[in-house]
Amino acid sequence: MIRSDILKELIPVISDQLVVCNIGLPSQELHMLDDQPSNFYMLGTMGLSSSIGLGLALAQNKKVISIDGDGSVLTNFGTLPTIANNAADNFILLIIDNGSYGSTGDQPTYAGKKTSLAAVAKACGCENVIECTAEDTVSAVKEAVAGDKMTIIVAKCESGNIKVPVITMDPVVIRDRFMKTVAS
Repeated sequence: MIRSDILKELIPVISDQLVVCNIGLPSQELHMLDDQPSNFYMLGTMGLSSSIGLGLALAQNKKVISIDGDGSVLTNFGTLPTIANNAADNFILLIIDNGSYGSTGDQPTYAGKKTSLAAVAKACGCENVIECTAEDTVSAVKEAVAGDKMTIIVAKCESGNIKVPVITMDPVVIRDRFMKTVAS
């Protein structure tokens, strides 16, 4: 399974949740598969989906799911200790770990080599960390959504991209419709 397969299977679980999605291809894939006003697509800030999602979770009570990639988490390595030290029980971080920087040409990441993002998250102090296969991602996310504690899920999958159109929606429109959904 590749990232787009995981996203496709996740749609029934996340379509009524607040979702902050990682830059580039993951946002484009989610937009193509199931555009929702409750989805906030990151269009130009690599590594900040997890930080924005945490801030949103801390600011209100609805569940927030941040979908990030291993490359983005490695780019913003400070996010894991920040999450650990500012726990929000309504926050779920799903790291889709394909061992590559998928949006920039599939260059390998260290998470695809010796570095375990699950072990790093635990070492940073994150208490509820789950590493799973791509095939087990949906059940892990379902359990986290039903639960009442902050959860970090590292879903290991194969590298690969599908062809997707760019998101042509104006970033201001993406922001405004997401903010209206959060406020409702």
